[in-house]
Amino acid sequence: MSVTDSGSRRDDEERSGFGRRVLLTAAAGAAASVTVAGAAHADTLPAGRPSGPDGGGGAVARLLGVAERDRDLGWIQDALQIAVELELSTLPPYLCGWWSVKDRGSEAAQLIKRIVYDEMYHLGVVCNLMVAVGGQPRIKDAAPNFPTALPGGVRPGVTVRLSGLTRPLVRDVMMAIEAPEEPLAREGGLTIGAFYGAVLDAFRSVTPTLSTNGQLAQRIGADDLEPVTDLDAVARSIEIVREQGEGTSASPDDAFGDDHPAHYYAFGEIYHGRRLVRNGDMWEFTGEAVPFPDARPMAEVPAGGWPDPSPQVGQLLDRFDSTYATVLGALESAWADGGPSSLNTAVRAMRALESTAVELMDLPLPDGSGTYGPQFRPPS
Repeated sequence: MSVTDSGSRRDDEERSGFGRRVLLTAAAGAAASVTVAGAAHADTLPAGRPSGPDGGGGAVARLLGVAERDRDLGWIQDALQIAVELELSTLPPYLCGWWSVKDRGSEAAQLIKRIVYDEMYHLGVVCNLMVAVGGQPRIKDAAPNFPTALPGGVRPGVTVRLSGLTRPLVRDVMMAIEAPEEPLAREGGLTIGAFYGAVLDAFRSVTPTLSTNGQLAQRIGADDLEPVTDLDAVARSIEIVREQGEGTSASPDDAFGDDHPAHYYAFGEIYHGRRLVRNGDMWEFTGEAVPFPDARPMAEVPAGGWPDPSPQVGQLLDRFDSTYATVLGALESAWADGGPSSLNTAVRAMRALESTAVELMDLPLPDGSGTYGPQFRPPS
């Protein structure tokens, strides 16, 4: 079984015109000249609210504070566990945004859908790397309560919250999570890409023995998850994760190979309502229109969850969280001893989340400020 929905990814791309696009996986260098007329500039992207848990208390900073010569196998395993937490913290807000869009055939919906599958693939890559070096991904423990900070102290000041798709959500959560080091370096703002770069450097320094026992192979969206067998495979896997997310460290002219913009720029296209195109020596969000879609008005999930839900809402919330617990448990089992069977169980349960989520998004809040939505509460 592959982690795809009933329609093929290729069909989706042909309908949306993705296959005719110029690939843009920019991050620095020439991307520093990206400008946007009449809209918030990418370089002035505001941070999220400074609320929510610490998300790891600066664990990444502590790991990176270890001298490179002292980064051993245990260091790699600790870093990969934080990577598991990072990937699990991105999926719920992206899923809520995607599920809230009424027209799933819209370009914005297709962009988010592709990113959701990419993040699932990234989680698979990290879990394969973990078992390759003798570790065990703790997936149930890694799932956060929302709203939350990004795990490990990455992107301090960014609050990851759950709501329906709005421009502030795209700017303050989605783009903030994926923002590259340049041209968007923030004070104290370690990026996810920089963190993965340090993990790759540690693999190259330690050169650990890599075991294929417990690693999984699976088609996930448009990507093939494969066991890593040597350092070259480790490097390829990590570079794919970095490039799909925030982009390369070079020019927007550089091609990544799947004819899609990196996540940060894809979210930027949704936010600005235009494709990113090159005009002379400048990259601008002034291309073909990307209309902002009509979305269900799911309100932001408050800390502690929805207060005093009605019996109907409570039953839906419990159903969703029970299914979510199945997803997390099956994923953890898949990289323990459950293998492909457990992974397929996780895939089926993940697909089942959507119908309950949409039911919640169709139920208005008592104060009329929007609708309910899933809380993604991990099992206690």
